[in-house]
Amino acid sequence: MTKLSSNKNLHIASKEKKDEFYTQLDDIEKELRNYKDQFKGKVVFCNCDDPRESNFVKYFSLNFEHLGLKKLIATHYKEANLFSQEPPYKLEYTGDKNNNRMPDPEEFITEMIGTGDFRSKECIELLEEADIVVTNPPFSMFREYVGQLEKYKKDYLIIGNTNAMTYREIFKLFKEDNIRTGYTNFNVGMFFIVPDDWEKFHHKDEYGNKIARVSTSCWFTNLEVEKHKENITLYKKYSPEDYPKYENYDAINVNKYTDIPCDFNGAMGVPITFLDKYNPDQFEIIGLGISNSGIEIGVKPYKEEHKEYRKNIQKRGAVDGDLYMINDGVVEVPYARVIIKNRKI
Repeated sequence: MTKLSSNKNLHIASKEKKDEFYTQLDDIEKELRNYKDQFKGKVVFCNCDDPRESNFVKYFSLNFEHLGLKKLIATHYKEANLFSQEPPYKLEYTGDKNNNRMPDPEEFITEMIGTGDFRSKECIELLEEADIVVTNPPFSMFREYVGQLEKYKKDYLIIGNTNAMTYREIFKLFKEDNIRTGYTNFNVGMFFIVPDDWEKFHHKDEYGNKIARVSTSCWFTNLEVEKHKENITLYKKYSPEDYPKYENYDAINVNKYTDIPCDFNGAMGVPITFLDKYNPDQFEIIGLGISNSGIEIGVKPYKEEHKEYRKNIQKRGAVDGDLYMINDGVVEVPYARVIIKNRKI
């Protein structure tokens, strides 16, 4: 057995548009149990889910009455070709009719006109009917997917790559408090069912399915999440020695969100993991200190004497717009930093 211990396969999948990551039922149950009251009377749309295979469909059909849903809709993408044995189909489920707590294919599943692409007119019409979208969309199309949900003003609870937080379009939503992470700890990563032809995987489940771990994955939502209403407990005091200032931006560097000083009222650069704990009542987000996003908030280019160093670290992706600092004469370039200020000082 070949094991996968990193998210390397995810990057390959993104480049090749091979986004077949199927979410496990346990992971769906653990996250969605926190939103029960927000689903009552709603139409749920799973628009990247094979109705006969998806664990999202299974979860919502098994819990249809418990959640008080109005309707469950599911569609999946199936590329049209001459060799296709079966056309794409959709599910429209309005509740248990024969006491099996599952959709009956003969009664609730019908053929679709097109391919089931979430961008198609047919799927957009179903999207307009929906109240909440819940699914695991293709990671390689995350920007476009979220953009569509925002355009049609839909509530959503979806899975994505944690690196999507640094996308300009997605970060803007965080800054405006229009998106947030879910309850599942994103530092743990998630395990997904992958196709049989995948060579690298972590283990096989009891049904023989290949399971791969994606360390950079988490839930994104615009639903209410209680943990984002809680203050981060701050206990450290500011000192210039412990919190060096950036060379090209008026802010201090904080290596861990737990180390945010309780008595500093200026700008601070904190790791992207901060967004998983972000409470907009406690902190203000100024911007993102990386590349073009950094330039937009006033991060200055590298000084001339540091240009050569920048050339030496191109492999790490450091460019003008990235924050950097000088520690004992050494140029240090931290990973992406969220620039924040404490509202409570």
